[in-house]
Amino acid sequence: MGQCNLLEYIVFVTFFPHISSGPIITQDQFLPVLRNKEREQINWEKIDRGFFLFAFGLGKKILLADVFGQAVDWGYGNISGLNAVSMFLITVFYSFQIYFDFSGYSDMAIGISWMLNLDLPVNFDSPYQACSVTEFWKRWHISLTRFLTKI
Repeated sequence: MGQCNLLEYIVFVTFFPHISSGPIITQDQFLPVLRNKEREQINWEKIDRGFFLFAFGLGKKILLADVFGQAVDWGYGNISGLNAVSMFLITVFYSFQIYFDFSGYSDMAIGISWMLNLDLPVNFDSPYQACSVTEFWKRWHISLTRFLTKI
């Protein structure tokens, strides 16, 4: 990609949405987006969509992931008292917890980026709809797969 100035470097290494939950992006992917002159124009539609997506992701995190997480924490704290049905439910709740955590954080990251008139790549694509383990992984953390196969 070449050189970047100090401000571009600081923005890249501290850009909250991509640091907190992905997507994993490299400097050569991020700087063209940051340098795009169209980004300097206020895009109210994108701000509106970004706010909605951020709120939706926050809802997934707080209303779903955290609630399932409380049940999982309770189950892990009482393992000796669980029966087979409870163990099964705790396992299912854990899968929901991590799903809604990652999905919510991904939505929040993209929402913040849209509010800043930046476009980050999609990082999560309904992995529980996958038909194989390989497809599941490709849908779960898209940018990590891209990053690992690019190395």
